[in-house]
Amino acid sequence: MDFGGAQMATILEVAKKAGVSKATVSRVLSGSGYVSEEKRALVDKAIAETGYRPNLLARSLATNTTQTLGLVVTNTLYSGNYFSELMAQSARIMEANGRQLILADGKHTAEEERAAIQFLLDLRCDGVIIYPRFLSIAEMDEIVSQHRQPILVINRRLRLNDSYCIFSDQHAAGAAAVAHLIARGHRDIAFITGSLDSPTGLERLSGYKSALAQQGIAVHEALIVEGKWHAQSGVAAVDALLAGGQPFSAIVAGNDEMAIGAMKRLAERGVAVPEAVSVIGFDDIPLAPYTVPSLSSMKMPVTEMIQETINRLLSMLDGGELSKRPSFPASLIERESVAAGPYERS
Repeated sequence: MDFGGAQMATILEVAKKAGVSKATVSRVLSGSGYVSEEKRALVDKAIAETGYRPNLLARSLATNTTQTLGLVVTNTLYSGNYFSELMAQSARIMEANGRQLILADGKHTAEEERAAIQFLLDLRCDGVIIYPRFLSIAEMDEIVSQHRQPILVINRRLRLNDSYCIFSDQHAAGAAAVAHLIARGHRDIAFITGSLDSPTGLERLSGYKSALAQQGIAVHEALIVEGKWHAQSGVAAVDALLAGGQPFSAIVAGNDEMAIGAMKRLAERGVAVPEAVSVIGFDDIPLAPYTVPSLSSMKMPVTEMIQETINRLLSMLDGGELSKRPSFPASLIERESVAAGPYERS
């Protein structure tokens, strides 16, 4: 069937036009083997004149590299600020290293996450990064161990393959947010969770409970409300907390979007932030300094984590030794949304 376009040039046509062998053209394309500058210039000129485009699959088979890295992320994370920063930093670092990033959707189950990983491996990506939500630690350890291509896991800690994971201690971050509020004189602290099928959400909730227990403060289930990571669920959570009747002087929200929704609803219900209720979020999104009052937040080291992940992966592909470093700690960014609580010592 003729679609009216020119026929694609072949490597043989390039070789004939340049007056060299096919092997010489192949060496120029792969960047391997010696080719004189004179012949290289002839080949480059012939490629430009014929419009030849190399078959990427054939080239990858010949050179054993595609210059691509794959990233698996479930689509439930696509709309958040965390994902935006993850993708922006990944693309920037990949571009700086002359490689392409291929995104595969992990969808909604562990099996679909596994299928997305296999999809990238079938495309012959040189390495794969997983930001998992549904795969268990044991399943990811198994996947990492079974494949020749390096597979790195971000934001989860593996048991058997420490060098293949980069993570931030979400439990410790949750505990730190609560500990800060306790130090400011708060004891009745509410918590708006993320989705409870999210490992990150569960770990932050666990940190909240641990920090209270460490100070001998009872955990009131009435002060724990499930959110869904978006601002509207923060609004709904405040309504549920106020309806529950259990007093609270502070809220820790599982991310900044929910914290912003919570502050808006508190204002609408006549509850002043931070005079009556202090609020802390997570992730330190770009909007956090511009809310009224400005939002205190646990800043997660997304940039540092993705830099470490890609740099470690590229080092592995270059034959470097595997490295292992401690988790990346979160840091509290203090702003106007937290004030002294009723138990702060003078």
